Amino acid sequence: MPAIVIASNGDMPTFEGRMTFTVVLCVIIAACGGLMFGYDIGVSGGVSAMDDFLVKFFPSVYERKKHAHENNYCKYDDQYLQLFTSSLYIAALVASFVASKTCTKFGRKPTMQFASFFFIAGVALSAFGVNIEMVIVGRVFLGFGVGFANQAVPLFLSELAPAKVRGALNICFQLFITIGILLANIVNYFVGEIHPYGFRISLGLAGVPALMLGLGSLIIVETPTSLIERDRVEEGRAVLKKIRGIDNVDPEFDSIVHACEIARRVTDPYAKLMTRPSRPPLIIAIMLQIFQQFTGINAIMFYAPVLFQTVGFGNDAALLSSVVTGTVNVLCTIVSVVVVDRAGRRILLIEACLQMLITQTVIGVILMKDLKPTGDLPSSEALIVVVMVCVFVAGFAWSWGPLGWLIPSETFPLETRTAGYSFAVSSNMLCTFIIAQAFLSMLCKMQAGIFFFFAAWIVAMMVFALFFIPETKGIPIDEMVDRVWKQHWFWYRFFDDEHDGPVKKPAKMIHTHMP
Repeated sequence: MPAIVIASNGDMPTFEGRMTFTVVLCVIIAACGGLMFGYDIGVSGGVSAMDDFLVKFFPSVYERKKHAHENNYCKYDDQYLQLFTSSLYIAALVASFVASKTCTKFGRKPTMQFASFFFIAGVALSAFGVNIEMVIVGRVFLGFGVGFANQAVPLFLSELAPAKVRGALNICFQLFITIGILLANIVNYFVGEIHPYGFRISLGLAGVPALMLGLGSLIIVETPTSLIERDRVEEGRAVLKKIRGIDNVDPEFDSIVHACEIARRVTDPYAKLMTRPSRPPLIIAIMLQIFQQFTGINAIMFYAPVLFQTVGFGNDAALLSSVVTGTVNVLCTIVSVVVVDRAGRRILLIEACLQMLITQTVIGVILMKDLKPTGDLPSSEALIVVVMVCVFVAGFAWSWGPLGWLIPSETFPLETRTAGYSFAVSSNMLCTFIIAQAFLSMLCKMQAGIFFFFAAWIVAMMVFALFFIPETKGIPIDEMVDRVWKQHWFWYRFFDDEHDGPVKKPAKMIHTHMP
């Protein structure tokens, strides 16, 4: 394959490398952590709509569901039913901080192996649960697995990838999340008619991607950054040569070594994160996670079958509609893989905000106008809702979905990388927990107004993307401070030069810095 040359500015180093088979294999195996996460997102909503599952664990919800006179918006409103979905994410929040330490001390590979172990234990408890307590404990173990995987995999992919294609390779994590969601929706559709244990099949199959990640992680390499960070310097050089496919890796190797030397001076990375120069990537990382979840995407993905039943689709039709939205999710994430390193990050974020704002507003207007507490939507309007959901999912899939994981994984300096990324993961899990725990109750209380609630958040995130998110495409991961943050019209003021005083205002005020 042709060499990939990372362009430099001024005296910035030039890094060379090829897209090697080793990198491709590592990306596919590591991205199974996304497959694991995505399958769980998709399966929980489908299982929550299955009658056999409700009869076994939530009989009161089943009874409400069967009453035709029940409020369309409230028939699934049950805190324990929401806890079935959301318990995973509060566990993942806690696990992400533990995983940060594991990533630093033991490496990215062992952290992924821990993720696989926890997830398989959770699958066993969930699939064979005899009461709701056992199932929720299983969800907690699944959460540990998700927390470890979501901490390790994006960092692994960003550190492994050549800078010019880092965006595309990192987005494979999100691509596999979308594939996992689609596979879960397909499984739910086919096993929904297997009574009374179809839901157990759906839950049990979540162990397959976890096994793929666990076994596959035995054959992939550790990242050069992680090896050098842990004083395995020559092994790190050898791995760097292997993944770049060339012998002359000195510029990139020296850059990593320099970053590791700086990192070793930091004894408490969490304290370092609280310092002024660390705030720009930390703020961006946390805000991206908040905005990603408050687009309303997980409300739709978790509860797509429930949502489609609410607007008048039958059980089978609702599950089939979820398969359609899952397919859109996968295809449009592939769009992001193709264009993110060409068009850049910011343009995708901003365009998607407009797209998602329009669709959330249209859905809200239709439901407010025509979906009463009892009765169904007219079939033509129900179809419009499904189309709008698909357009919404498309916009999210090529923007805030993958870039919410990509940008934090590539913008922290090494000395705070795992600690900073743990804040990103934990923020994501916290917001996901809030949405998962509250959505059905919010749907009951706010009815169609919930879509305007998410639309207001989308307006806020569009403003944030326009003014505060820098462009990072094509910039080596250890060059972000000098080439991104110090060149940004707002964030430059957070960096002080030890010798010359405050960093000077960039000569050209820019929102984005192109390499």
